[in-house]
Order: sequence, then C-alpha cells, then structure tokens
Amino acid sequence: MRLGSRPSSAVAAGGHLLLVPLGATEQHGPHLPLDTDTRIAVAVADGIALRVEGALVAPAIAIGASGEHAGFAGTLSVGTRVLADMLVEIVRTAGPEFTRIVVVNAHGGNAYALRAAAATCAAEGRSLEVWSVRLPGADAHAGRTETSLLLHLAPESVLLDRAAAGNTAPLEELLPTMMEAGVGEVSANGVLGDPAGADAAEGAAVLRQLVDDAVAQIAD
Repeated sequence: MRLGSRPSSAVAAGGHLLLVPLGATEQHGPHLPLDTDTRIAVAVADGIALRVEGALVAPAIAIGASGEHAGFAGTLSVGTRVLADMLVEIVRTAGPEFTRIVVVNAHGGNAYALRAAAATCAAEGRSLEVWSVRLPGADAHAGRTETSLLLHLAPESVLLDRAAAGNTAPLEELLPTMMEAGVGEVSANGVLGDPAGADAAEGAAVLRQLVDDAVAQIAD
C-alpha cells in the first residue's frame, strides 16, 4: 500500500489511486503528540487503501498550515501559500500511472490551501480531490475525539496524566477570535474540548467511521 516502499517498476503498469495524507506538526494540548493530525491522516489513508483496489499511500505531508497555533512549543508551519504550491506541484509532476489523486486531510487549518490548490489544478485541466476529517458533534482540537483516536493508534504517545479540559465552547463561537489572534487567545492549554472519557475502543470506532466516509466519497 505504501508508495515509498515500492520500486518504480512495481507501479509502472498504472491504474493507481494515489492517496496523499496531509497532517500537521502542531501542539495538541499538554497530552497528545505534535504529529497527531499526521497520524490520523495516515491511518485513514491506510484504511482506504485496504478497501480500494489499486490505491497507494504516498509519504505523508507532515507540516501544514498551522499559523493559528503559533506560540505553542514545537509547532511548525509552512503557511497556506507554500502548502498550496506544494500540492499543485505534486499533481503537476505525478505521472499517468496515477489515475486519481486524493488528499486525505486531517487538519482544519489546511482547508484554505487545499481550496486554492484544487482551483489551480482545475484551471490547468488537472484533478486534485480532497477528503477532510468530518465528525459532526465532535470536539475541535485535542479533546475526547482526538485523544480516543490516539489511544487506539498510538497509546504510548498519550500522556493521560497531563490531559485537561480546554475551552469547550462551540468552535463557531471561537473561530473569529482564534483566526485573528490564534488558539492561545481562546485556550491557554491549546485544547478545544475536553479529553475526559476518551478510550481506545471509541477511537477505533471513530477511525472506522472516518474510513467509511472517505471510501464512500471516493466511490462517488
């Protein structure tokens, strides 16, 4: 399933769906790893590849547009313009062995870059498809949902003794301030939600839901 582990000759016959996991390297509260979004994107892409014939998973893009998390230790960002340009170049240089290219995105801050990249590719007569994590009713960042996912995917990376609730207000109420002044302005610990009650079984169920949603979109 992993493109990077195969020789060129193994993919030359073509007919492949290329899945590009897109995450981030940014704070996820005091208890989750900086690469939380990247791990989730890779897990969803792997799940898709198990169910869609001919799908290959590209190496993950692990640094995205995370400017809203500036000021928290460890956060890295390339910004919207650079990320959009990178995605366009991947599509431009991908050979005919890839019949479709789908970005599997697990970080909301990448949305602007994805829209810009898809529009540029469309104007050039190329196709860049996008699937993004969507879980209606889930907390926004480093709360119960993402903590459960990481307890399922990489329990050794979760520091539950440091887990604490952040700002639990609905995301739509926080977005204006957050986009203008950053996550730190609305949550001192960087959490948007409450990780209390998170568990691995819930994380496994959420991952299945995400893969089901992605496979359904790709099939359509």
